[in-house]
Amino acid sequence: LVVMAVKPQVVDAVIKDIAPVWKDNKVLVSICAGVTIDTFQDGLGDGSKVVRVMPNTPCLVSEAATAYAASKRCADWEVDLVYDMFAAVGNATHRVPESLLNSVTGLSGSGPAYVYMLIQALSDAGVQGGLPRKVALSLATQTVIGSAKMVQETG
Repeated sequence: LVVMAVKPQVVDAVIKDIAPVWKDNKVLVSICAGVTIDTFQDGLGDGSKVVRVMPNTPCLVSEAATAYAASKRCADWEVDLVYDMFAAVGNATHRVPESLLNSVTGLSGSGPAYVYMLIQALSDAGVQGGLPRKVALSLATQTVIGSAKMVQETG
Protein backbone atom coordinates (compact mmCIF):
# COMPACT_ATOMS: atom_id res chain seq x y z
CA LEU A 1 0.00 0.00 0.00
CA VAL A 2 1.10 3.52 -0.77
CA VAL A 3 -0.76 6.25 1.12
CA MET A 4 -1.06 9.66 -0.50
CA ALA A 5 -2.28 12.36 1.88
CA VAL A 6 -1.62 15.72 0.25
CA LYS A 7 -3.63 18.83 -0.56
CA PRO A 8 -5.72 18.35 -3.71
CA GLN A 9 -3.91 21.15 -5.53
CA VAL A 10 -0.60 19.24 -5.47
CA VAL A 11 -1.95 15.80 -6.46
CA ASP A 12 -1.17 16.21 -10.17
CA ALA A 13 2.47 17.04 -9.43
CA VAL A 14 2.82 14.08 -7.05
CA ILE A 15 1.24 11.72 -9.60
CA LYS A 16 3.66 13.00 -12.24
CA ASP A 17 6.58 12.32 -9.88
CA ILE A 18 5.57 8.76 -8.98
CA ALA A 19 4.14 7.64 -12.36
CA PRO A 20 7.51 6.56 -13.84
CA VAL A 21 8.08 4.06 -11.02
CA TRP A 22 4.47 3.03 -10.36
CA LYS A 23 3.70 -0.70 -10.52
CA ASP A 24 0.18 -2.06 -11.00
CA ASN A 25 0.64 -4.50 -8.10
CA LYS A 26 0.66 -1.54 -5.67
CA VAL A 27 -2.50 -0.08 -4.13
CA LEU A 28 -2.69 3.68 -3.85
CA VAL A 29 -4.69 4.78 -0.81
CA SER A 30 -5.75 8.37 -1.39
CA ILE A 31 -6.65 10.71 1.45
CA CYS A 32 -6.97 13.64 -0.94
CA ALA A 33 -10.35 15.34 -0.68
CA GLY A 34 -12.26 15.61 -3.95
CA VAL A 35 -9.68 13.80 -6.09
CA THR A 36 -11.36 10.98 -8.01
CA ILE A 37 -10.16 7.47 -8.68
CA ASP A 38 -10.18 8.37 -12.41
CA THR A 39 -7.68 11.17 -11.74
CA PHE A 40 -5.21 8.69 -10.29
CA GLN A 41 -5.83 6.13 -13.03
CA ASP A 42 -5.37 8.79 -15.71
CA GLY A 43 -1.94 9.59 -14.29
CA LEU A 44 -0.80 6.13 -13.18
CA GLY A 45 -2.50 3.94 -15.77
CA ASP A 46 -5.92 2.35 -16.16
CA GLY A 47 -4.67 -0.79 -14.46
CA SER A 48 -3.74 0.99 -11.26
CA LYS A 49 -5.45 0.03 -8.02
CA VAL A 50 -6.83 2.95 -6.04
CA VAL A 51 -8.78 3.23 -2.81
CA ARG A 52 -10.14 6.68 -2.12
CA VAL A 53 -10.64 7.31 1.61
CA MET A 54 -12.25 10.13 3.60
CA PRO A 55 -11.47 9.86 7.31
CA ASN A 56 -11.96 12.73 9.72
CA THR A 57 -9.81 14.39 12.37
CA PRO A 58 -11.22 12.39 15.32
CA CYS A 59 -8.99 9.57 14.03
CA LEU A 60 -6.36 11.29 16.17
CA VAL A 61 -8.25 10.03 19.25
CA SER A 62 -9.38 6.69 17.70
CA GLU A 63 -12.93 7.94 17.05
CA ALA A 64 -12.87 8.42 13.28
CA ALA A 65 -15.79 8.25 10.94
CA THR A 66 -14.41 7.03 7.61
CA ALA A 67 -15.83 6.10 4.23
CA TYR A 68 -13.98 4.67 1.26
CA ALA A 69 -14.42 3.52 -2.33
CA ALA A 70 -12.18 1.23 -4.36
CA SER A 71 -11.37 0.89 -8.04
CA LYS A 72 -12.52 -2.27 -9.80
CA ARG A 73 -8.96 -3.59 -10.08
CA CYS A 74 -8.57 -3.90 -6.29
CA ALA A 75 -8.83 -7.42 -4.92
CA ASP A 76 -11.16 -8.01 -1.99
CA TRP A 77 -8.24 -8.69 0.35
CA GLU A 78 -6.65 -5.37 -0.59
CA VAL A 79 -9.87 -3.47 0.14
CA ASP A 80 -10.20 -5.39 3.41
CA LEU A 81 -6.69 -4.31 4.36
CA VAL A 82 -7.59 -0.66 3.83
CA TYR A 83 -10.77 -1.18 5.86
CA ASP A 84 -8.69 -2.65 8.70
CA MET A 85 -6.31 0.34 8.63
CA PHE A 86 -9.12 2.80 9.19
CA ALA A 87 -11.24 0.62 11.49
CA ALA A 88 -8.22 0.69 13.81
CA VAL A 89 -8.80 4.43 14.37
CA GLY A 90 -12.59 4.54 14.54
CA ASN A 91 -15.80 2.61 14.89
CA ALA A 92 -17.62 3.91 11.82
CA THR A 93 -15.84 2.68 8.68
CA HIS A 94 -18.04 2.22 5.61
CA ARG A 95 -17.53 1.26 1.98
CA VAL A 96 -19.67 3.49 -0.24
CA PRO A 97 -19.93 4.16 -3.98
CA GLU A 98 -17.38 6.77 -5.02
CA SER A 99 -20.20 9.06 -6.12
CA LEU A 100 -21.13 9.51 -2.43
CA LEU A 101 -17.68 10.49 -1.15
CA ASN A 102 -18.34 14.21 -1.65
CA SER A 103 -21.38 13.84 0.62
CA VAL A 104 -19.19 12.01 3.12
CA THR A 105 -16.72 14.89 3.02
CA GLY A 106 -19.49 17.36 3.81
CA LEU A 107 -20.98 15.22 6.57
CA SER A 108 -18.19 13.56 8.51
CA GLY A 109 -15.16 15.30 7.00
CA SER A 110 -16.40 18.79 7.85
CA GLY A 111 -18.76 17.70 10.62
CA PRO A 112 -16.23 17.91 13.47
CA ALA A 113 -15.80 21.65 12.82
CA TYR A 114 -19.53 22.19 13.34
CA VAL A 115 -19.47 20.13 16.52
CA TYR A 116 -16.54 22.22 17.79
CA MET A 117 -18.57 25.35 17.09
CA LEU A 118 -21.55 23.90 18.97
CA ILE A 119 -19.35 23.06 21.97
CA GLN A 120 -17.88 26.56 21.91
CA ALA A 121 -21.36 28.13 21.77
CA LEU A 122 -22.63 25.96 24.64
CA SER A 123 -19.53 26.77 26.67
CA ASP A 124 -19.85 30.50 25.95
CA ALA A 125 -23.49 30.40 27.11
CA GLY A 126 -22.38 28.73 30.33
CA VAL A 127 -19.74 31.41 30.91
CA GLN A 128 -22.34 34.12 30.24
CA GLY A 129 -24.48 32.45 32.90
CA GLY A 130 -21.65 32.71 35.42
CA LEU A 131 -19.85 29.36 35.12
CA PRO A 132 -16.06 29.30 35.06
CA ARG A 133 -14.75 28.58 31.54
CA LYS A 134 -13.24 25.23 32.57
CA VAL A 135 -16.53 24.03 34.07
CA ALA A 136 -18.59 25.31 31.13
CA LEU A 137 -16.30 23.59 28.61
CA SER A 138 -16.35 20.34 30.56
CA LEU A 139 -20.16 20.34 30.77
CA ALA A 140 -20.59 21.28 27.10
CA THR A 141 -18.14 18.62 25.93
CA GLN A 142 -19.66 15.88 28.06
CA THR A 143 -23.15 16.88 26.91
CA VAL A 144 -22.13 16.28 23.29
CA ILE A 145 -20.33 13.02 24.12
CA GLY A 146 -23.28 11.70 26.13
CA SER A 147 -25.81 12.73 23.51
CA ALA A 148 -23.81 11.07 20.74
CA LYS A 149 -23.49 7.89 22.78
CA MET A 150 -27.24 7.82 23.37
CA VAL A 151 -27.86 8.12 19.63
CA GLN A 152 -25.39 5.30 18.95
CA GLU A 153 -27.00 3.04 21.50
CA THR A 154 -30.68 3.82 20.97
CA GLY A 155 -30.79 4.82 17.31
